[in-house]
Amino acid sequence: QVRLVESGGGWVQAGDSLRLACAASGRSLNTYVMGWFRQAPGKDREFVAAIYTSSSTSYADSVRGRFTISRDYAKNTAYLQMNSLKPEDTADYYCAAKLHHTDTYPYWGQGTLVTVSS
Repeated sequence: QVRLVESGGGWVQAGDSLRLACAASGRSLNTYVMGWFRQAPGKDREFVAAIYTSSSTSYADSVRGRFTISRDYAKNTAYLQMNSLKPEDTADYYCAAKLHHTDTYPYWGQGTLVTVSS
């Protein structure tokens, strides 16, 4: 079983930066794809970014060039560096994990709130 705990959310102004962290326990993340998702009030949850076991990455068009996903295998932690934040980035941010050969994310954190004011 994998337990994920996010941290780093908060309230910032437009143009500021935040770094979210997702600490995992229970298993090593070496064979897991790590993803970040977000859900804004009244909207569906959406994909933000993912980092694969090869260390390749993918991003939603809305965050590409502003957000960077990374992972530290030694700390069993994934990160989401968010720069040039916009009010539309306001959401609950969730990290998730799945084995690299599967389609769905079975493991989720509890979420951390990011609020960006204009």
